[in-house]
Amino acid sequence: MNYISSRLAAVKPSASMAASQAAKSLRAKGVDVIDLGLGEPDFPTPSHIIEAAHAAAKGGQTLYTGAAGTPEVRAAIAGKFKRENGLDYTPDDIVVANGAKQIIFNALMATLETGDEAILPAPYFVSYPEMVKLLGGTPVIVECPESVGFRLTPELLEKAITPKTKWLFLNMPGNPSGATYSEADLRDLGQVLARHPQVLVLSDEIYEHILFGGRQFVSFAKACPDLRDRALIVNGVSKAYAMTGWRVGYAAGPAPLVKAMTTIQSQSVTSVCSIAQAATVAALNGPQDHVSQFCKAFEARRDLVVEGIRRINGLTLAPPEGAFYAYIGCGSLIGRKTPKGERLSDDAAVATYLLHEGRVASVPGAAYGLSPYFRISTATSEEILTDAVARINAAVAQVE
Repeated sequence: MNYISSRLAAVKPSASMAASQAAKSLRAKGVDVIDLGLGEPDFPTPSHIIEAAHAAAKGGQTLYTGAAGTPEVRAAIAGKFKRENGLDYTPDDIVVANGAKQIIFNALMATLETGDEAILPAPYFVSYPEMVKLLGGTPVIVECPESVGFRLTPELLEKAITPKTKWLFLNMPGNPSGATYSEADLRDLGQVLARHPQVLVLSDEIYEHILFGGRQFVSFAKACPDLRDRALIVNGVSKAYAMTGWRVGYAAGPAPLVKAMTTIQSQSVTSVCSIAQAATVAALNGPQDHVSQFCKAFEARRDLVVEGIRRINGLTLAPPEGAFYAYIGCGSLIGRKTPKGERLSDDAAVATYLLHEGRVASVPGAAYGLSPYFRISTATSEEILTDAVARINAAVAQVE
């Protein structure tokens, strides 16, 4: 008996989670595997945030909250947007959810009709196309090659827009490539969007605080104020504050969209954990020194991996401009043979080879819509990354 919804037929599980699970399975068998599949900081959540959560729990903040979030957390988010991004949002323009992924899911559920198109610049975060498909939309993949810095250009955007286009997704800095957009880049895209008033913009800015080389972050809504009533700015505390497990994401956008997303939330998960919301208030309103400290560490790790990969004959790596991933080119390995005589037919085969022979878990570029690459997370210690690069080097050296 088949009782699974037909909507799931075209939807794939998370590739990064699958890579991590494969690593865990090998570890359970006693194999020494370095898991670089999932992207999450290895730093502990700052102590003042944990203390705020403890105080909230002891103080009785253990009941349901409003579906959109507590007044305190939405005020803190509004303050963050004003202070860091130069954006004036009121608490009524803001909604909180169980991670940025749920924010995106709710936004799509609130807006997509069957057949609506969502433009996804590739490489993209693995969950974007799957969420679009699950909710009846059609992903429109626009390949943004390394030659254009893995960025969407105005020309590529114009060609991709049709009368069915409902959303454009932007992710900056990007997962998996680490690509960023300057204010001028965003304005150029905004000029194209101005000619197509049916297109909404989902700007995923979850990595905004992880930028390298002195780059300054500019929110899409700040760069293109004339499009603010069509833009949903997505963010959260997971990456910047080492709070992935707290599951708090948030968004600011047009009041009708925020209201619709709040309705969905009220009828699905009700609200976000009250204690996690209190912790988010402390994260956003409290000391910010940890944010810059984390970023410096991520940049040092980025530099270590870039230098290490450059020494490996057969791999390439454009230095990521932000986030904490390395999107490694493996085109010269395709078609070659492993020591066991197996042909590496694509980047998925390369990732499989690195897992079983190099004992390093990575995610193939096909999962991000642009091949031939594989992604590793650099959000772990320099010692582990040094070991991982050495293992990758040894495995690649055996390919004939």
